[in-house]
Amino acid sequence: MEASILREKFLNFFKAKKHKLVESDTLQPKDDPTVLFTPAGMNQFKKEFMGYDSGFSRAATCQRCLRTDDLDKVGKTSGHHTFFEMLGNFSFGDYFKKEAIAWAWEFLTVELQIDKNRLWVSVYRDDDEAYKIWRDTIKVPVEKIIKLGDKENFWPSEAKEKGPNGPCGPCSEIFFDRGKDSGCGSKDCNPACSCGRFMEVWNLVFTQFNRKDGGKLEPLPNKNIDTGMGLERLAAVMQGVANNFETDLFSPIIKEINAAIPDKGRENKTLVYALADHIRAVVFSIYDGILPSNEARGYVVRKLIRKSVLHLRALGITEPSFYKLVPIVALVMSTYYPELKKRQENIAEIILVEENNFITALNSSHALFKDKFHGFLERQDPETVGKITFQLYDTYGMPLELTQSWLEKHGVSLSMQAFNQELSLQKNRSKQQSNMKGDVFGSGDLDYGSKETRFLGYTKLNTKAKLIRIIKAGAKASKISKGDEAIIVLDKTVFYAEGGGQVTDTGEIVKGKNVFQVSEAKRAGKVVLHIGKVTQGSFKTSDEVNAVVDAQRRMAIARNHTATHILQAGLRKVLGPHVQQQGSLVAEDKLRFDFTHFKDIDEEQLARVEEFVNNEILNNITLDVKESTLAQAKKSGALAFFGDKYEAKVRVVSIHGTSMELCGGTHLNATGQIGIFKITQESSVASGVRRIEAVTGAVAYKIIKEEEGVVAELSAMLGVPKQNLIPEIEKRSNRLKELEKQLSNQMVDALKSSLDNVIREAETVKDARLIVKLLPNMDMELLRKNVDLIKEKCDNSLIALASSSQGRALLVVGVGPALAGRLDAVKLIREVSGMIGGSGGGRPDFAQAGGNKPQNIPQALEEIKTRIRNLL
Repeated sequence: MEASILREKFLNFFKAKKHKLVESDTLQPKDDPTVLFTPAGMNQFKKEFMGYDSGFSRAATCQRCLRTDDLDKVGKTSGHHTFFEMLGNFSFGDYFKKEAIAWAWEFLTVELQIDKNRLWVSVYRDDDEAYKIWRDTIKVPVEKIIKLGDKENFWPSEAKEKGPNGPCGPCSEIFFDRGKDSGCGSKDCNPACSCGRFMEVWNLVFTQFNRKDGGKLEPLPNKNIDTGMGLERLAAVMQGVANNFETDLFSPIIKEINAAIPDKGRENKTLVYALADHIRAVVFSIYDGILPSNEARGYVVRKLIRKSVLHLRALGITEPSFYKLVPIVALVMSTYYPELKKRQENIAEIILVEENNFITALNSSHALFKDKFHGFLERQDPETVGKITFQLYDTYGMPLELTQSWLEKHGVSLSMQAFNQELSLQKNRSKQQSNMKGDVFGSGDLDYGSKETRFLGYTKLNTKAKLIRIIKAGAKASKISKGDEAIIVLDKTVFYAEGGGQVTDTGEIVKGKNVFQVSEAKRAGKVVLHIGKVTQGSFKTSDEVNAVVDAQRRMAIARNHTATHILQAGLRKVLGPHVQQQGSLVAEDKLRFDFTHFKDIDEEQLARVEEFVNNEILNNITLDVKESTLAQAKKSGALAFFGDKYEAKVRVVSIHGTSMELCGGTHLNATGQIGIFKITQESSVASGVRRIEAVTGAVAYKIIKEEEGVVAELSAMLGVPKQNLIPEIEKRSNRLKELEKQLSNQMVDALKSSLDNVIREAETVKDARLIVKLLPNMDMELLRKNVDLIKEKCDNSLIALASSSQGRALLVVGVGPALAGRLDAVKLIREVSGMIGGSGGGRPDFAQAGGNKPQNIPQALEEIKTRIRNLL
């Protein structure tokens, strides 16, 4: 049975059991700081597990998940993955063990018709209730029910003894028996054995206790169900294969890999399987808006790409090839993720940029090693070398063997103990970030006195409302007075809560002369929290109040938000349809838009985008806003931000003939209200991601007036009309360059005439002539020419010249041809460049450095003298 059918059958089965089918959360959980990636199906329901009423008490999902704690096992075992899909059904104070167990058994044995005789179950050793249900109701033979302890059958694992405090409970697992020919072969083998014969298929967690200090377990008032079943493992069972990588979720990807690699490489199934796993993880990470970077989630994606490049190299492929697997992943997953096919070129481009960058780094690894280890060529420090080696392995993706080979060749000692210690620390960090944590539910007060705050802010800027909850210092309060900081909950509001890239509204909540200044509005589920301070009078629960948004600020935000939509349309028109939003900020004073694009954007293209937006403003197009189902909106071509999760009902903002997007933000009535649009900056923020910053309205007008003022001032200074400024500046610039050239030639001529004196005054150190001088008012080019002239006259010279220019320290070091190989100019410059507040580089015979501490030039020159004397 195909995996796509299994996914559909599971969801339909629980839909028939009156479960709400909830769309998968993204891989980057929005409201859960306890995890780096979404590790399980239950994470998006933490509020519901703590008693928040979302309007449903039963749910079922197919959640895409990513874990990295067992990264080193991926490809080596049959069932370890980074990315996987978890099928789950959940109950929030509704049904409990009896129904959860019965429905799990029914789905496996009736719906999927798995042979009952091949299924075993485990229960927590003290959970007599679950044991009796399996034995007496489900009729599982007692010899196929095993009791396990806190580590195996309690969630979180060993929580009773080790914590953390919070919701917890026993669990029951269902195992599939692969048969006596699998595993250890012992006749006593059961699911407690780790030989691989028994595959865990489904885990049923019964969250029924609240752990307190000292390991005390108190019954929860509402008992919950949280189950998880890996789609990949279920597919292996249903397709009769012993390995997840042999299922239809992986086999087409593996076929594609094998077609690309040499015949000999196909024998290395471990690397082939790892590649098939990693491409799925990378594709879905980027699909969910997680781009390769050096921080947090992006760092994991970059690491997976780099590991894959190394795997491909080990299999005989040295050219960028990992990105070529994106289309087959999109095809395999297209039934449930049709949007993936539309974005496959975009995703492949991002991976290709990363591959090229890493391959370039690998090909220039000698330079990187030399830079990182040059200080240890003569001064051994195995511990520090071990830590740097791990940094290269972990951050740069450099293979340990490659680094070891370079170190051995250059006689640098490496402590593998230090390397392994750093590796162990990193694994622990990874587990802490990737694993589900016991305190994932948090312990905050979720009782805000309402299930939902009615939002009227799309059409109103003020409204009458009822004050239904006051929260002060983290606890409910009945009254607040002047000076008190608090959170106020209203039955309805006009305040837009921060979200979707748009900043929060600010304003006031007023009752007569009593004023609560709202500095921030945030969402807790569907409830809007008004955060601020009482500046006058007092407030109490049940007060009738007026909520008033700062209208001028809201208008400025709306200008920037509507302009952002037009900007995206302009970018897609000028640069191409591959442009996809990767993030945004809509504030009152500016807008920022991040998007996928794989080349630099030139001035002409930027000008065309800016012109497009301003033309749409001049056209004064009326905005059309309507609600729609998510499916209908996508079918109509509305753009969505792929890092967001949308409700079944969505808001579609359209600018006729220009833009149509899913958006919950506040907007203008017509584009003409924007006034002016001006791009202020364009830059790169990550591989394949560009950023545009812009301003609108009064802010844009102010900047334009400031620029006009600069032009007028220049015109007055140069004594020419504005229209003649550029020719005049070009004329003066050319004249200045000519004068600088003449001055430079004069200075060189003057130096030539004094070179003999300079060389005669040089210090003799053994067979070398040491020339160290501070020369006033010279740029780097003149310093370099001086070094070349001295070398021509004195081939056994060692030269260090310095100068300061425009507040910068300049330093050059040269080695005459007769001394080539005895001293390294690059090493010398790097050892002293820190003294002048900078860094340097170059060739063994010439190196230069610049810094921001010209006052330290004399000390730096003395240090060079000392080092040269010690080296000769």
